Amino acid sequence: MLNSASALVILALGAVMVAIFLHLGKQNAKNARLPPGPKPHWLNGTPIPAKAPWRYFYDQSLKYGPLVTFWIGRDPAIVCNDVETATFFMEKNGRDTADRPKVMEVFSNGKRTLLVGYNERWRRLRKGLHNPLQPNAARDLRPMQEKGAREVILDILDTPLDFQSHIQTYAATLVVHMAYGRQDRARYSDPDIQKVITASERIAVFLKPGSFRIQQFPWLRHVPGYLSQFRKWADEELNLFRKQFFEVKVKVDAKKRVEPCFATYLMAHQQEYQLNDDDVAYLLGSVFAAGSDTTSSALNICVMAAAINPEAQKRVQAELDSTVGSDHVPTFDDLDDLPVLKAFISETFRWRPVSAGGFQHRTTSELIYKDYVVPAGTIITGNHWGIHRDESYYGPNVEDFDIDRWLTPDGQTKSNMKFFQYGFGRRVCPGQHVANNSVLMNAALLLWSFDIGKTIGPDGKPIDIDTYAFTNTANIHPLPFKATFTPRSQHLAELIKESHA
Repeated sequence: MLNSASALVILALGAVMVAIFLHLGKQNAKNARLPPGPKPHWLNGTPIPAKAPWRYFYDQSLKYGPLVTFWIGRDPAIVCNDVETATFFMEKNGRDTADRPKVMEVFSNGKRTLLVGYNERWRRLRKGLHNPLQPNAARDLRPMQEKGAREVILDILDTPLDFQSHIQTYAATLVVHMAYGRQDRARYSDPDIQKVITASERIAVFLKPGSFRIQQFPWLRHVPGYLSQFRKWADEELNLFRKQFFEVKVKVDAKKRVEPCFATYLMAHQQEYQLNDDDVAYLLGSVFAAGSDTTSSALNICVMAAAINPEAQKRVQAELDSTVGSDHVPTFDDLDDLPVLKAFISETFRWRPVSAGGFQHRTTSELIYKDYVVPAGTIITGNHWGIHRDESYYGPNVEDFDIDRWLTPDGQTKSNMKFFQYGFGRRVCPGQHVANNSVLMNAALLLWSFDIGKTIGPDGKPIDIDTYAFTNTANIHPLPFKATFTPRSQHLAELIKESHA
């Protein structure tokens, strides 16, 4: 016979099991009107592939429809895979989807603006980012962008095999000038830049769904010692960003000459925006990390697209030759009305979006879409890979690179189409105007200067470029690939150097 202690244990276990089944029953009733999706594991949720989850999300949308439910542990996560659903949730209802999952705040100790929840603090941080990155302010960076783009051409002429590194150097130089007022050329091998890259890689891995157990089981944050690695990373990141900011602050406090930059702007408005020194340091560091990361990736994707699409490349070059001429190095003044070039860039953004899987948002109100109910507190994401393959919006053959999808029959830019490279609603990237200018100037100059193509193998045949070979991070980068750069003018170096003087 059972003793009284054993009986109590059995009764307690029975009560726990009943509570679990009742909870699961309530969950099932609550989730009955969620969008469809693959069947999850009862505890771990949906087994999401570690590699290229954005492609998996899109593939599932072909089976279940554009709005798909996945599970992170016992919590639903909704993924939008077409323009209609992304626009409905992220823009039309942007106020109700501007929040972030609470678990994100364990990374960077909640200091990165990208990860901060939708609250008063986020609005203050966002205001600090927003004003100095508006279109008029972005125009002030154009001379620096022209100078940097010409340096890329000279670097490629010197060492064409290192083109990816040259593009990364351009992006790093621009953002350290913009953020900290530095006038020297930033080398990608600089130790501080490498530390920023490491921090960006960590966060890029963390942002992938299910990459850390704490995403599936948020209660792990209360387990002693579990967050020690995150806190170590956060301390390293904060010390790095403090160091970079205080180098400027010391000069300003000593009344020394400092080039006008984002740092001097934030210091002048620090009280107005209610920012402490660590807030400013993180805003500057985040601008540097995000700006160099996305710009270099977008430009290397442009090179990839040109190398495998010679006909599209020739059309852009014909437009540049007729508008700019072959003896005049392009400047921003020449690039206002170049619909074919802009179609090429837009198609690059659509074909291989840098932020392939998008970033997780969190609903703060219940939202109803058609027959589906998305409860408050649900993770929701716009999957850029899937959205940019919406045939109802972008037309057929979405895996093909086709610049005509952006052009009217008479060759003008379609006014009713856009890409979603920079996110949605209240969370849209505030640096998009600077980034667009960088991509426009560099793409124009690269295609004006060179015929870009595939390398030729020992058998005399072109070596294919794997256009699906990217880093497995939130912002994707092409893995190293080879391309050829044939100068379109015998006097290219002289033309660039003369305009560069």
